[in-house]
Order: sequence, then structure tokens, then C-alpha cells
Amino acid sequence: MSTSTDARRARAYLQHAAEPSDAVLARYVAEVGPVDAANHLAAGTAPTDVQDHCRRDASWQLADTRLKTAASLSARFVIPEDDEWPTAAVAGLSTPATDSEDLGGPPLGLWVQGESRLDELAAAPTIAIVGSRAATAYGEHHAAELAYGLASQGVPVFSGAAYGIDGAAHRGALAADGVTVAVLGCAIDLGYPAGHVGLLDRIARSGGAVVSEYPPGTPPARHRFLVRNRLVAALTTATLVVEAGRRSGARHTARLAGKLGRPVLALPGPVSSTTSAGCHQLIQDGTAHLVTSVDDVLAVIKDRDDAHTEPETGRPCR
Repeated sequence: MSTSTDARRARAYLQHAAEPSDAVLARYVAEVGPVDAANHLAAGTAPTDVQDHCRRDASWQLADTRLKTAASLSARFVIPEDDEWPTAAVAGLSTPATDSEDLGGPPLGLWVQGESRLDELAAAPTIAIVGSRAATAYGEHHAAELAYGLASQGVPVFSGAAYGIDGAAHRGALAADGVTVAVLGCAIDLGYPAGHVGLLDRIARSGGAVVSEYPPGTPPARHRFLVRNRLVAALTTATLVVEAGRRSGARHTARLAGKLGRPVLALPGPVSSTTSAGCHQLIQDGTAHLVTSVDDVLAVIKDRDDAHTEPETGRPCR
């Protein structure tokens, strides 16, 4: 009989075998369990379609090294076999109705640094605040103010730790002595982006969390930030876009939130601002609720929480 230790080690191995969001591998793990899936891959006896999606150089030694690296950082590898796993929050990532190239498969595990427990965050109203890296003073001001107001009301604020809107949202929540969570598109041990190393450390030490689907040593890459966006959307009650161009990572996060059945909100900006053009389009086409204040945001996420939405598409009942 496998133990949680076996499962943890197996999932760390599987994260080296393929990108953590690989839907083919995720389905195989769901079918046979992580320990058998890892053993079959190591022995070369996994189904051909699964092996075709996986690297040939997956290493048990590297899996052990990554687990030791996390422990040295006072971080933990949270897996579906743990009580802390946010089951309802990530359920939408594994349903046939939402299975798509954008959403990928459910996480094999999440590397977490900080005090916040994922299961407790998933049981409360939360907000993702996302937007442009090349933010304007208008956008950064309102992102920080909204994050401050929401965190003051006990609402955890999630974002991606990037420059611009993300950083402003994290700083606003910290200024309110609130909980904020940074979801990364690379490993938690790489200190990326370099200018936010201090910010990430504050988040982890101030009752929040730094979270990544990627094991220690995994460098940032464009496709990994896009994959990260689905976790930002899945782990939160709603996604608020503060500034975004017509084609942007923030709009991508909003689209994924919509696929998962989560509310999308957008802050309008100056009509002449190209940085707010994506927000205006989201509002105009009916994808997003127009919000201008903390009360507007609270009205949406509190209604969402009170609606007792089925776990497959929304937050768990409280």
C-alpha cells in the first residue's frame, strides 16, 4: 500500500516527466494513481500516448533533490492526497466540460511557501487582481487601493507577482496587513522577477503564500506564465482586471476565469488609454462586471459565495 510520502515523491517525479499541467499525464495519474503512474513511466511500461508526452530523462534522484530544496526554503509540496489540497477550487480544471488546451489538466501538486493554507483560502471569498506589466500611474493607484480595501475586509488578494498591476495589488494588500498570494510562472526558489524578491519574501512572511505549479529549479518561460494564469483564475472566487491591452495576459486570465464559471470584473479607465482598452472591451461585450469601488467587488464575490455554487464550477458551500 502506498503512503502519502510515496505519493509525494511520485508526484515530484511526475512533475519532471512532463509539464505539470499536461492533460494526458493528469488523466493517467487519475486513472492509476500517482505511484503506479510514476513507476510505469520509470519502467517504460506506461501507455504509448502517455510516454509520448513525457521526457525520457525523468529522475527519482531529481525528485528527491527538489523535495529537499523545498524543505530548505521552509516550503512544502502540497498534493491532492493532503488535507490542505484545495479540491473544490481546482475541480474545474479536471472536468470534461472545461478540458481544453488553455486549461490543461489539474495540478499534480503545488509548491507553497508561507503560512496560508490552500484549503482555507479555497473556502473563503477571494479575488484575483491582474493587469498590465506596463501599468500607468492610474492603474497602479487603483490596483493598490482596491487591494488595500479588500484585504482590509478580510478578502485574500491573489496575483502573479509581475511588475505593474500585480505588484501594486500585492503591496496594497500588505499595506492593509491582509493576506496576499503570489502565483508564479516559475519555481519558488528562483527569485523572479528579480525586482520583486523582497516583495515575495514579505508575502511569504506576512501570513500569505507564494505558490507555484513548477518544481524548484524550473526557469520562467512565456508558456509557463500562460499556464500560471489558469491557476490564478481557478484558485479565486473572481478575477478583477484593472488595466489590460486588447491582447494581454490579463485578458487571458479573464477568459480562463470565464471558462471556469468564475465572475470577471473590470475597472474602466480613461477612454483614450490603450492600457485600458482590454477592460473596456470586456465590459462592452458583457464578459465583465464594471466595478469602480471595493463595495462593487464585494457585492459580486459575496453574492458568489452565498449562492452555494456547485463545486465543479465555483466555490464550495460554506
